[in-house]
Amino acid sequence: MKIESRLAQIGSQKDTVTGAVSFPIYQSTAFRHPALGESTGFDYARTKSPTRSVLEEAVAQLESGDAAFACSSGMAALQTIFAYFSSGDHLIVSLDLYGGTYRLLERVMSRFGVTATYVDTNSLDDLQSSLLTNTKAVLIETPTNPLMMVTDIEKVTSWAKANGLLTIVDNTLLTPYYQRPIELGADIVIHSATKYLGGHNDVLAGLIVTKGESLSQEMAILHNSIGAVLGPQDSFLLARGMKTLALRMERHQSNATAIANHLVTHPAISEVFYPALKAHPGHDIQNKQASGNTGIFSFKVKDARYVAPILRHVKLIAFAESLGGVESLMTYPAVQTHADIPLEIRQAIGVDDRLLRFSVGIEHVDDLIADLDQALAAAIEEVQNIHS
Repeated sequence: MKIESRLAQIGSQKDTVTGAVSFPIYQSTAFRHPALGESTGFDYARTKSPTRSVLEEAVAQLESGDAAFACSSGMAALQTIFAYFSSGDHLIVSLDLYGGTYRLLERVMSRFGVTATYVDTNSLDDLQSSLLTNTKAVLIETPTNPLMMVTDIEKVTSWAKANGLLTIVDNTLLTPYYQRPIELGADIVIHSATKYLGGHNDVLAGLIVTKGESLSQEMAILHNSIGAVLGPQDSFLLARGMKTLALRMERHQSNATAIANHLVTHPAISEVFYPALKAHPGHDIQNKQASGNTGIFSFKVKDARYVAPILRHVKLIAFAESLGGVESLMTYPAVQTHADIPLEIRQAIGVDDRLLRFSVGIEHVDDLIADLDQALAAAIEEVQNIHS
């Protein structure tokens, strides 16, 4: 069955009692035991609940994994994964990284003796030079947030397996509709499901997908023990959002590609970071390992003084954090999503005071371009007036 059909049918054939097409919300936290030593398969909602189970089963299948675990946020999912490691363990992590992941590693996991080295994960030389005797895993974002760097997943997973390491891939930006890292050798896939999977800026959720019986069993223990699980209402909202994922991702991609191409030639823009562009250094790798592109890209204005008026003048586009929803959002990474990353690291990778990140929604592309153009024009005029 094609992925579009599997998405649309999430949960629709699971309620065999009533035949409900939309799988119901089981709000109960406790479940009766038929007799001593017997169970319906559900005992306590933190361990397993019907609505969450339907979601997790669907996600595992979509990502070609053996098991999936729905968490209360993307960061809760990351914390659950990091709990797999022990004091003294070392991780190799993508250099261009979501600020929240960096914060969790450096401010929290470091207290428990887990360390990380940040490298260009597309460079085998950099990976090899960062390999220590206590290295346990490689964590990849691809494309990265916000600079859209692309890593060759198959190349890295092959290197990791040869060195006895796990490979963890953050697949938030492409989703299983466009990219399935486990099919390319990854052991764990993670999603901030708040983003494209939920798709409507109305549910906070995270997802973990594992490959392999032993790893899946250990992750189930961690998921249950830590307890940052997704509740039934949010599980329902996430499953409902995923039913339209195929349609939304295609619109996100077409809109983002058109706008990125438009901005490439804009006189106020110096760079556009989007793998769909042929000039992007990761364009060929992206085309090899993914069937499409995300709806988010970043761009740099020529003058940092343009940033504030652009964010003030956008009307249809919201100046707001997050990404992946049907509504278009624009973010200033240097002071918002990546504020916890030290200045010298941000500047070294290019997350500077001229960078804006644009999560392109599903509005009509002409309206989005018109809104961007008027905001850019207003910014240029304001700066020129200051000079004059």
